[in-house]
Amino acid sequence: MNFNQTHFTTSADRLAGCPEDSLAEIAFSGRSNAGKSSAINAITGQRALARISKTPGRTQLINFFEVESRHYLVDLPGYGFAKVPIAVKEKWQRELEKYLRERVTLAGLVVLSDIRHPMKEFDQQMVSWSVQSGLPVLLLLTKADKLKRGAAKNTLLRVKKELQDETLVRVELFSAHNGTGVDRARDQLLQWFTEGAAVESERPESGD
Repeated sequence: MNFNQTHFTTSADRLAGCPEDSLAEIAFSGRSNAGKSSAINAITGQRALARISKTPGRTQLINFFEVESRHYLVDLPGYGFAKVPIAVKEKWQRELEKYLRERVTLAGLVVLSDIRHPMKEFDQQMVSWSVQSGLPVLLLLTKADKLKRGAAKNTLLRVKKELQDETLVRVELFSAHNGTGVDRARDQLLQWFTEGAAVESERPESGD
């Protein structure tokens, strides 16, 4: 699977608008300043696939990027600093939870958390939703280049300890700036895509 060939396909504002042809998809979630777009661009080897805005919270739709036929990376709405009404944020939260719990082709969730302020309330909520749904999680501690090596390693160990009882959660250091963790992230995504497509191929078609 060549991540460098990933391209944008469509956007949806709710679960019902998501692509119907999906075999497997992997979603990316994180606070609005966690470096989500930068991470998607680094993993796909493209500078401008996911738009990087100077205004956090600009992503307000579920955006689908096709890696290869019917295999998608999904950019979920950012959270935390978006200057939108509370009612809109509440709608995002409902749609996000619905997507995580009901999207049958969802093979895994990548949660991006700034290593300088890891595991804020929303990060914890996303991990909790996923674990409760039996969905594996890759927690990327982003912007690892912002800390010295020892400090980054200590934060990694602390977060791993906090999540040691969550067998579905894997924690890694990540930096879109210097490439830390990019290869490991790709390996995990490839594994999820393979497993997710295999499960979907065994699923009975509607009407059977």
